[in-house]
Amino acid sequence: MTTGQRVLIADDHPLTREGLSLAARAALPGSVVDQAGSIGEAQAAIASRRSGYALVLLDLMLPDAKGFSGFLALQHAAGSTPIVVITAREDSVLIDAARALGAAGYLFKSQPIDTIAQRLRTILSGTPVFPSDGEAGAVATARERIATLSGAQLRVLLALADGRLNKQIAGDLDISEATVKAHMTAIFRKLGVNNRAQALLAVQPLLGDAGSERHA
Repeated sequence: MTTGQRVLIADDHPLTREGLSLAARAALPGSVVDQAGSIGEAQAAIASRRSGYALVLLDLMLPDAKGFSGFLALQHAAGSTPIVVITAREDSVLIDAARALGAAGYLFKSQPIDTIAQRLRTILSGTPVFPSDGEAGAVATARERIATLSGAQLRVLLALADGRLNKQIAGDLDISEATVKAHMTAIFRKLGVNNRAQALLAVQPLLGDAGSERHA
């Protein structure tokens, strides 16, 4: 792959986009990553790029989309550009629908960033990637990991999921920033991740249900 190619990430959570951007750059070194928080923003980005995108990563649960309406809209706008559904929804019906509608892949946000990157490389080589039966347990795995968190750690994690910074979390929870950092360190260790973006991706399978209610 040559440098200068572009990847478009359509997801309405900034930290999730950050994590997916890391995966996209690892999969396509030298690429430029554009971000959109809605289908409308993604359509505008596609329309503004005459040279097009090498890849589009799409969360199904965007505010201005229902079901696969956003996918179909971007598919129409992007032409032959491969579109990868990346979501917290581990539903065999959705997986089958994505495959039938021509998605280039269906990836789970709960997967480690290096795994997502490896699968994006496979997709970029022309091979579709869809989950195996053994990967459908990511929700249960995320639930088990969250169960190991203390109440204070869980409150910090939920604040993190809302996109708050350490200083904001400290103020909202009436604790010091040093305590927030200590909780973050423990959370990363228990979730088996290295940073905030990876932590958010690791628990997205559980946060996804709440997100679907917000977007309904």
